[in-house]
Amino acid sequence: MKAVSTMVMGVVGALAFAPVAQAAQCGNSAGGFDAWKASYAREIGGKFSQRAVNALMSTSYAQATINADRGQHSFHLSLPAFCQKRGCSAIAARGKKLKHQYSALFAQIESTYGVPPGPLLAIWGMETGFGAVSGHQNMLSAVATLAYDCRRSDYFTDQLNAALTLVDRGVFSAGTIGSMHGEVGMTQFMPKTVLQYGLGSLDSAQGALMSTANYLKAHGWTRGAGYGPGEPNFGALKEWNAASVYQQAIAKVGAEIDAAP
Repeated sequence: MKAVSTMVMGVVGALAFAPVAQAAQCGNSAGGFDAWKASYAREIGGKFSQRAVNALMSTSYAQATINADRGQHSFHLSLPAFCQKRGCSAIAARGKKLKHQYSALFAQIESTYGVPPGPLLAIWGMETGFGAVSGHQNMLSAVATLAYDCRRSDYFTDQLNAALTLVDRGVFSAGTIGSMHGEVGMTQFMPKTVLQYGLGSLDSAQGALMSTANYLKAHGWTRGAGYGPGEPNFGALKEWNAASVYQQAIAKVGAEIDAAP
């Protein structure tokens, strides 16, 4: 299902959102979610619009999100096994064609951000199959569920605050659709990342690719430097995703795309 458009008009810069203290305790099951939600809505009442508070109150406990969060087993595979499971060869083959199709866009991106086509196409392909599968989960329900969940409550409370800010700005709504952890768009930005680095519609190739290049540059990407393991720009790929095998796969696929004529 195509994610709802996330139009961000030049919202860049480091906007930090410290997690708001939760009066209700975190939990590990659906039982306490409604009480936590109501308590948190009261706490944020003076910080966000009524529209954002109403959007929060419309959320429901996302068991599928919890299941996905507990089941990320592919990140523990070896690189060959991960690539076989995730289709690295197919991504590289399609990426080579798209590099030519979007040659003018990639030239503009590389001129502006210093990021070549390869890693951007590898991320685009790995995240959503080049936009084919960008999620079918209610974004706010996913993020609110993970903010309530005890496993990574602080991190996702931060994401929830960013999402509610974007609801205030009309970028997100109560019905915005994303992936299981609340990621949206063709390259799967989390709400806080949308707020900080989003440029244009993340459901368009141009907006998603420019935003991703903007993110990588902000996280240390150096024009002309390598991005394989041990090279200067590999650190920016580490910032994109914490899983070592994912970082290696992006570098591998990206290099294959960039090496093509």
